[in-house]
Amino acid sequence: MSQSNGNPPLALEFVVNGEPRRLDVDADRSLLDLLREELGLRGSHFGCGLGLCGACTVLVDDRAVPACDTPAWSVSGKRVTTIEGAKSLALARCVQQEFIRHNAAQCGYCTSGMVMACVGLLLADPAPSEAQVRTALDRNLCRCGSHLRILRAVRGAAARWAEHGRE
Repeated sequence: MSQSNGNPPLALEFVVNGEPRRLDVDADRSLLDLLREELGLRGSHFGCGLGLCGACTVLVDDRAVPACDTPAWSVSGKRVTTIEGAKSLALARCVQQEFIRHNAAQCGYCTSGMVMACVGLLLADPAPSEAQVRTALDRNLCRCGSHLRILRAVRGAAARWAEHGRE
């Protein structure tokens, strides 16, 4: 890894998708860069680079965050879950199935971030109101115009999770 700031690398210990990791990182690297370039986890996409589009959304300690503007050092000692690790979460599988059922992924670029934002929402509140769903997805953009299908998928996932999921 090249050092861009002249400072020695920081030893970063965290858990990614259930696997403990230790990496030496530059203090100015983003979590997204670390996930994609150092760990080969490319499901979180680079979009705006400002934390405004949601294509890079991951969970940090079960909270949805934009990885592009999250400093890598800030996840020290924390759990990070990417879309690749979502398969181990029953709730994420439920959300993914509802996205498929409601045809909520058109081009797919935003889908990983949308799914992770929905999982973060449903972990925090398994029965969100329509307003809460809209607020939670406010930072996730879909250029294809699938928002209404995505909203239906989230409501479907919440209902299905409430009925069957928490076994």
